[in-house]
Amino acid sequence: MSIVLSKIYTRGGDDGTTALGDMSRTSKTDPRLDAYSAVDEANAALGLVLALGNPDEEITAVIRWMQNDLFDVGSDLCRPMVEGDDKSRVDDGYVQRLEKAIDRLNEGLPALRSFILPGGTPAAALLHSARTTVRSAERRAWALIEAVGEEGANKATARYLNRCADLLFVLARLANKEVGDVTWSPGENR
Repeated sequence: MSIVLSKIYTRGGDDGTTALGDMSRTSKTDPRLDAYSAVDEANAALGLVLALGNPDEEITAVIRWMQNDLFDVGSDLCRPMVEGDDKSRVDDGYVQRLEKAIDRLNEGLPALRSFILPGGTPAAALLHSARTTVRSAERRAWALIEAVGEEGANKATARYLNRCADLLFVLARLANKEVGDVTWSPGENR
């Protein structure tokens, strides 16, 4: 598939609507637009991890494939599904790949004995921030699914975002491996 973007502005959205993946138009406040633009925000947050966090090669490689996956997630969310539609990109294979990465990367980390505070290295702090952005995108994807029904939006996208946030948590711990996790100290212990 070749994509050519020769003109960046179209003025098509100046009336408060935007084109969806099936070329229909909807309000810029539509739950579908909210869901896929939240995925765009999550992808941008991952870009910040790479640009500012200086993560190691392993974390960088995982983030790069997650960014590409997030484009697929956004693509699925921006296109209303119709009965018999088989054009979805995201399926349970996407979710399983995240689960395998979580299991593999978590294996070498110490067991958690406390909740973790966002922070530590720049990469870890940015990964935690990206994780919260992905959680927001997940909630918006579920809101879309609730609004249009399971037949109107790809439910695997929400499952993907759920596991994506879990993987970002593990990556943040991995980015803090040399300095250790920043752990929560409950009020009575401070």
